[in-house]
Amino acid sequence: MNYGCQSMVKKIDTIMIKRPDAAFVSQENLNATWEKFKYYGCPDYEKVLEEYAEFEKIIKDNVENVYYLPYDERTGLDSIYTHDSLKVTSKGAIYFPMGKELRSKERLATEEFLTANGVPTLGYISAPGKMEGGDVLWIDEKTVAIGRGYRTNDEGIRQFKELTKDFIDEYIVVPMPHGDGEETCLHLMSIISFVDTDKAVVYSKYMPVFFREYLINRGIQLIECNDEEYDYLGTNLLALEPGKCILIEGCPDIQKKIEDAGVIVYTYEGKELSYRGTGGPTCLTCPVCRK
Repeated sequence: MNYGCQSMVKKIDTIMIKRPDAAFVSQENLNATWEKFKYYGCPDYEKVLEEYAEFEKIIKDNVENVYYLPYDERTGLDSIYTHDSLKVTSKGAIYFPMGKELRSKERLATEEFLTANGVPTLGYISAPGKMEGGDVLWIDEKTVAIGRGYRTNDEGIRQFKELTKDFIDEYIVVPMPHGDGEETCLHLMSIISFVDTDKAVVYSKYMPVFFREYLINRGIQLIECNDEEYDYLGTNLLALEPGKCILIEGCPDIQKKIEDAGVIVYTYEGKELSYRGTGGPTCLTCPVCRK
């Protein structure tokens, strides 16, 4: 397996995803567990399969190497969102403990799979450190922004810096707002997604002024998402390559703005697959290698 992914927009060469049958398993399993995982209603399993097939086709049409995480009894519904339990650097994978107790063993299953497929382990974020993949945003290969919130704490950031200090030049710590509360999954990548080297979809209402100004000063065009579409994961996009991305269907305003900026947008219906568990196309994927 090719590895090394210190970019949010370079062309994805290798990706890791997990099919619904390996994460959601069945309607019976969803019925029994969705409330524990704090989903917005119980997903319809048959509809999930339809939505995932549409999403998966976009991935396979655009990514050469697609790997599938298998079912693992240590994981639950949220393991379909493969982005959160790790980051893959040019030196190997860094695994995160996850703030949600029900997800605490996901990294074990993921590490076993990636190690078996040739991706070395660079290290771990250990308690009392906390970190999740959605809080780690590559600005470029030598610059990383990290959201400091309820899912990623100061000790987690310190450990991440120690593991990456030999190949990262700049760390930008971005304080995250309280938002809708401690239990809400609010990551840095909940409010910003790069769709090209110089374009990003943002929800500025939750963005610190210094970070917004930093992006503008770097020449990044900020494409603003409105409140309604932010609530429907309109800022959670996956860049397949510069100028080509995936967005959940149902966000026409931000889709038009992105397309007007010259970016190709693929969409998939994702109410049951993504919205119910607040996991958009970025969350559903773990790019292992971008070139």
